[in-house]
Formats: sequence, C-alpha cells, structure tokens
Amino acid sequence: MPTLSVIIPTYNEALYLKDALYSVQFADEIIVIDSLSTDETVAIAEAHNCNVISRKFDNFSNQKNHALQFATCDWVLFLDGDERITYQLQKEIIAAINSGNHTAYKLNFPHFYMNRFLYHHNNDVTRLVIREKCHFEGNVHEKLIVDGTVGQLKNKVLHYTYKGLLHYISKKDTYAWFQAERMLEKGKKATYFHLAFKPMYRFFHEYIVKRGFMDGVPGLAVAGINAYGVFSRYVKLILLQKGIK
Repeated sequence: MPTLSVIIPTYNEALYLKDALYSVQFADEIIVIDSLSTDETVAIAEAHNCNVISRKFDNFSNQKNHALQFATCDWVLFLDGDERITYQLQKEIIAAINSGNHTAYKLNFPHFYMNRFLYHHNNDVTRLVIREKCHFEGNVHEKLIVDGTVGQLKNKVLHYTYKGLLHYISKKDTYAWFQAERMLEKGKKATYFHLAFKPMYRFFHEYIVKRGFMDGVPGLAVAGINAYGVFSRYVKLILLQKGIK
C-alpha cells in the first residue's frame, strides 16, 4: 500500500496549526517546515509528533523543495497551516494514491472570508503528488512541476485564507513586493496604463467572469482587495524602477 507524507510550511500559525494537524492524522508522516516562527507553532508541531524543520525563509519554492528532501513516503500532500482536509476528502485521497491512475492530483480550495466559504472565489491547485516526480519553481506563487499526468479530486479543502481585513491587505502588500522584484529582474516595466487597466481587469474577472457577485458582500470585498493587490504590485514596480523602496 502506498504511503503518504504531509508537508506543512508555517510561520506563526499557532492559532490554526492544531486543526490542520488533526485533519491529516491519517498520513504516515507529517513534516512541518517552519520559517523561524516567534509564537508557539513549533511547540504545537512537536507535541503532535511532527518532524519539524526550521529554515529561514527566502522564497516559497526553496522552502518546499528543502522539505521534500526529508519526506520518506511514496506520495506527498502539501498543506498550509490554515487549511483542513475533510473526512470525505481524506477517503478520496487514499483511494487516489491507491488507484495508480495519475502521478498527481489537483485539489479545490474555496476561500473563507467574513464567516463564509466563497465558492466562486476558489482555486484548483496541484497538491498531491508522487514524491519522486515533482519539484517547485517560482518565488512568489510557486508552481509544482510534475513529471506525469494530473487528475482532479472532487471534495474540497477547507481554506481559512484571510484572518481579517488588515491581515488580508498586508498579505497582498507583502506579495506585491515579491512580485515587483521578480518583474524587475525580468526587465518588465510598469506604466500608468498598467496602474489603470490591470486592477480594473482583475476586479471584472473575479467579480463578473468568475461570478464573485454570487458570494454576496464577501465576494465584492475579495474582488476589490485583489484588484488593490494588482495596483500595489505595479506601484511597487514603479518605485523599484526609480530606485525607491
């Protein structure tokens, strides 16, 4: 029977980590790759008999690729500290890794904001994969590169993405700096056209095309903040072009 490792990257996830760990107790091993947390994250992970690896954060791909070196099972499931595997998804994961149909599987993540799940603001992300058939590339929105076919699981991951309005905006600003720096390295330039058009397109795509309006006020808020994130990215790129940070 194939075995399963779970890899959880963390930084100050003490409020959320315990529930994430409970949700993956069916796995054969749990690895927590921690970015030098200053709260009780490491203590919680150790209390749940996790293999805890401490590493200073440089980028998301390096962090997960480093953790992969310590995994010993046939399959790996990547999970964040604010995500939960439901019992139905657990059964589907076990059936998938036993089937031999695919090398990897995408999972669906409806986001949770303002006390409700946003089923029109969700992502399909490859998170379950044969250990020896994958690696990560990219610094900000890292991509799992898979050597083989990728299937799709039906049951959803519970994702408590946004821990409040200020946390959400702060997260967007942090990502914006990473994205702007990568764009500058690639020689891309920001113009006032980008500042005006790109955020409007993001809002239109999420609120109208992806039907975020069906998620009510939370859907409107998420579309607006994500549009702000795009605006922030190009503002920061302009600052970097001018040598200002």
